[in-house]
Amino acid sequence: MQNQHLSLWEKISVGFMLFALFLGAGNIIFPPLLGQQSGDHFVLAIIGFLITGVGLPLLGVITVAKSGGELQDMAGRISPLFGVIFTAIVYLAIGPFFALPRTGTVSYELGIKPYLSEGTAASFLPLLIFSIVFFLITIFFALNPSKLIDRVGKILTPALLIVITALAVKAIVSPMEGSGKAINGYVKNPFGEGFIQGYLTMDFLAALIFGIVIVEALKGKNITHKPTVVKTTIFAAFIAAAGLALVYLSLGYIGSSSFKTIGGFDNGADIITKSANVLYGQFGNILLTAVILLACLTTSIGLMTASSEFFHKIFPSISYKGWVWIFTVFSTFVANIGLEQLIAISLPVLLAIYPLAIVLMCLTLVSKWFNDARAVYISALIFTGFVSVYDGLKQAKITFTSYEDFLNNIPLYSAGIGWLIPAIVGIVIGYVISLFRKSDSHSVTTN
Repeated sequence: MQNQHLSLWEKISVGFMLFALFLGAGNIIFPPLLGQQSGDHFVLAIIGFLITGVGLPLLGVITVAKSGGELQDMAGRISPLFGVIFTAIVYLAIGPFFALPRTGTVSYELGIKPYLSEGTAASFLPLLIFSIVFFLITIFFALNPSKLIDRVGKILTPALLIVITALAVKAIVSPMEGSGKAINGYVKNPFGEGFIQGYLTMDFLAALIFGIVIVEALKGKNITHKPTVVKTTIFAAFIAAAGLALVYLSLGYIGSSSFKTIGGFDNGADIITKSANVLYGQFGNILLTAVILLACLTTSIGLMTASSEFFHKIFPSISYKGWVWIFTVFSTFVANIGLEQLIAISLPVLLAIYPLAIVLMCLTLVSKWFNDARAVYISALIFTGFVSVYDGLKQAKITFTSYEDFLNNIPLYSAGIGWLIPAIVGIVIGYVISLFRKSDSHSVTTN
């Protein structure tokens, strides 16, 4: 039998790879914006953000590892058709529709645009050229997923950590003038607002699909023994979670302490760019460019690999390489829509599907408690969807006054997690139904 053992450094490299795959566009731009807008309520806001931005991805990877399956297997417990449709929606959201194009757009906005003249930056051509080059580099790595550990875990991630550390340490040693007052949703509900902002990183959805990336990478190391794969994946998840938490706290602190120095901004990209310039001068812009390009590139590689693997499995008539090229062309096109438009379009979808994915993951973790009863999954997701789908519609400016009046009576709805109580009610109802079905089945068998 082939060697099924990984050295400690190799396991750490897998963790570095997973951390780098997570750390992308949203991870860089949202914490500084949260830090600045939450102002004197920063602590509560960042705690909410860390729950959805770090805690949920950690649980997601562990769930996938322990269940021995993929997102499609988990969603398929409701029905095979739902498993395919829901998983496809998630892959498209974190793949070519939103997250993949965002990696290219953020790379340009933060890493390239600051160096261009006003006239040049206003043109569509620089973004188009950059996005083409960016996704061609992504293809180079994505066409050989078995080499991700060596290329990302051992090369790109250490470089990424070095430049992020340099930026964070300078912000602590030579802090800017301080924070302002909380604004927007952070005034009345900083925790809930931070909790929802964590959705925008899309890391929890990514966690449910990055398992396949780790498996393919380990195969390249001739590691196929299931217990070894599971243990390595969980070990990597904790390393990635620790790295993400440190990055979020650092970037959030930079945003929080920047207000009185650089003024207020509505875009996290502008906040981190101005802050880097204050902290390190022109060299700060160079550091930031390195962080952004490395972070977005590694995430782009992981998302491209996972999405192409999934759709090749569903539609095997198109090769893995064929899907890579299809998603590259599509992502390049969408990336040229612009950063703010991408964020505005993606949030309604995320508000609708994030709670469904969270409930699905939690039920998978405790499936033994209710004997994996299908009724529990169905009931829980239906009740969750009553709230989450409307939240998505509401974000898209589609509202129904009478329905919203009803939802406002649900505990925690104003905090942004109104789906939680309905989900619990759905679980209880589903469990009761499963008990009746079990009882009826037993009676028929006895008779």
